Amino acid sequence: MLPSLEGARVLDLGCGFGAFARWAREMGAVTVLGVDRSENMLARARGQTRDPAVRYVLADIEQLALPEAAFDLVYSSLTLHYIADVAAACATIRRLLVAGGRLVFSVEHPIFTAPRTPGWRTEADGARVWPVNDYLLEARRVTEWITPGVVKYHRTVASYVNSLIAEGFHLVRLEEWGPSQEQIAQHPEWADEVHRPPFLLVAARL
Repeated sequence: MLPSLEGARVLDLGCGFGAFARWAREMGAVTVLGVDRSENMLARARGQTRDPAVRYVLADIEQLALPEAAFDLVYSSLTLHYIADVAAACATIRRLLVAGGRLVFSVEHPIFTAPRTPGWRTEADGARVWPVNDYLLEARRVTEWITPGVVKYHRTVASYVNSLIAEGFHLVRLEEWGPSQEQIAQHPEWADEVHRPPFLLVAARL
């Protein structure tokens, strides 16, 4: 879903340990700026990066102060579902991109963020059902992921797409990722993922 990175100026929102930032340089990006709000993650990213063209800054995506039209690609992996105002985030991303620039991001699929109590439940006949609750009610949801009390923001697929359209983005590709049969053969524990897509992936351009 990514464009060619040769000569690109890349912004990685929610860069974590910097894996994508380093990979983007290997693919030809001329500069990469990684942004995250976790100083611990950024410290590890800096420790693993020996490339002066890759920089990391501590910042909140919702209050990002960077020059306009400074990037050819904005990339974000599994971060925007932690953002309260995705429409405002899309407006910020539009401001940071050059004309014709690309945005590629992934989020937890809204079907995945909809349950109030994430997890499978078992029917009387033994069938396993993923409970989707209040899908159309967009709201802050508190879940348990590694640790209790993790705050995510549930919104519909339409809200993600329409927030992009409102800022002048053109949808290039949308994927509701799930494992192939070949991948399930290699990772049998992924078999349950065919019942509901865990990830939504979107590529758009200005």
